[in-house]
Amino acid sequence: MDPIRVGIIGYGLAGSVFHAPLVESVPGFTWMAAVTANRGEEVVRNHPHVRVESDPEALFADPSVDLVVVASPNETHFSLAKRALLAGKHVVVDKPFVIRSEEGDELNRLALDRGRVLSAFHNRRWDNDFLTLRSCMEAGRMGEVHTYHARWDRFRPQVRDRWRERDEPGAGTLYDLGSHLIDQALCLFGMPDTVTADLFPQRWGAQVPDYFYLTLAYGKRRRVVLSGGSMVAEPGPRFEVHGERGSFIKWGLDGQEEDLKKGRRPKDPGWGEEDPHFYATLVVEDGRRISERVPTLRGSYESYYEGVRNAIRGHAPVPVTADEATQVIRVIERAVESAALGRTVDW
Repeated sequence: MDPIRVGIIGYGLAGSVFHAPLVESVPGFTWMAAVTANRGEEVVRNHPHVRVESDPEALFADPSVDLVVVASPNETHFSLAKRALLAGKHVVVDKPFVIRSEEGDELNRLALDRGRVLSAFHNRRWDNDFLTLRSCMEAGRMGEVHTYHARWDRFRPQVRDRWRERDEPGAGTLYDLGSHLIDQALCLFGMPDTVTADLFPQRWGAQVPDYFYLTLAYGKRRRVVLSGGSMVAEPGPRFEVHGERGSFIKWGLDGQEEDLKKGRRPKDPGWGEEDPHFYATLVVEDGRRISERVPTLRGSYESYYEGVRNAIRGHAPVPVTADEATQVIRVIERAVESAALGRTVDW
């Protein structure tokens, strides 16, 4: 079977650390072109088989390109994805999918009309900690969950001069890290009834919110809390989940991103595995108190691109649909509205 030929727009963090290595690691893809304004020499040096273009139109006009990966700044996602779809390409868009939900709806309609695969790169669905938590919840280990708190804290006290931290549409940690936490929560619980949010710039000189605290309400009995900050030297638990039968507590962060930065790849020994020191603790109250360590399932970012490959070939559904990714943006929009109004917003 002929390989799916890929062009990647953008060779910053997303393009160089995530998309390019994963595309090259998954059988069935051939990375043939990259669009970058100032890192062309790096692409040629590390990937001599890949041609470098300065204008994305070169990919859209090239009939040999089957799949376009949009790994450029957030504000460009909609326009580039739309142009790629109009050119007849399948499209993967890095998260966040778009800036405004109406843009996501338009892209979804266009992809359906053109019969093209359109997907958003919510790779954190394949984090080893999230896979482990999801498995425990599906097995009913904690009973019906009533409290869910997911954190993504880090200590970066200095504001950097980069688009993610400038006062531009789609900048800030809510669109960056928050979109991952929201997507994970929607996978587990679906859309909330209400959203309550606190967003503000915490660091000196910050132009956009670098702290978020969201509460998603599901009826009267369940609350989902998602939080992230940039001034946390000692983070709390990554996941803190409580149910009618017990609790799941997980510290630490999936290591696949750091491994990719170090040049490791999905086929390398130990890929996606975790040191037992970071295994989750599951405490169950069932007549007596039972505490156990839960071995972490293997993380698998490559599963996303395997799903994209299979969807393009018509063998499987899209791994992260445009509609799912747009729902994440809808939650972000409600969160921004809630923080601006200082009150809870009904869905």
